[in-house]
Amino acid sequence: MKRIDIFYQGEVSRDMDHLEADVEHTLGAIKALIIAKHGGESGMLLFLEDREEPLNESLAVGSLGGTAGLKVHLHRCRHIEVAVTFAGEMVHRAFAPSATVARVKAWAAVHTFGMTEEEAGEHVLQIAGTHDRPAPGVHVGSLATCPTCRVALDLVADERVNGAADEGHGGSVT
Repeated sequence: MKRIDIFYQGEVSRDMDHLEADVEHTLGAIKALIIAKHGGESGMLLFLEDREEPLNESLAVGSLGGTAGLKVHLHRCRHIEVAVTFAGEMVHRAFAPSATVARVKAWAAVHTFGMTEEEAGEHVLQIAGTHDRPAPGVHVGSLATCPTCRVALDLVADERVNGAADEGHGGSVT
C-alpha cells in the first residue's frame, strides 16, 4: 500500500507537524487523527495550503496528488481577516486559514503597497505589538483563533546585522 506524507498546521498547532497515511485514507480520517493528537472539534475545516475553499473530507488523500506530500491546515474559521499596516496605512483582506505568511506578504507589499520584488524582499511581516516574525511558510490560521478569526500584522524592514564586532576583539573606547 502506498503512503503519503501529510504536513499540517492548525488553530491548535502553530508548528508544522507530520503524519504519514495510506493514499486511500480519506481527508476525514486525516482530520480525525489530527484532532485526536492536538484536540479540536469535529466541525473544524480542513484546507489545502494556499487554497481558499475547505476540502471535501470524503476524498482520498491520494486523489490530491503530490509525491512530495500534502500541506494542510485545520481550523474552525473559514476565513482569517488579515490587517497589514505599513507607513501608517492599514489594508485588510480575508484569507483562508491555510494561506502562508509569504502569500500575505506578497499581496500586501507588492500588490497593495506597490513595492518592487526587491523592496519586498527587504521587508517581513511581524505580528502587531510584538517582535514575533512568523516564518514565510507559517499559515495565517495558526496566528488566529476562533471566534475572532483575525490577525494584525506590520510590514517592517528586515533588520540584518552584517558582522557585529566581537567583544574583546574590537578596539576599546575610553
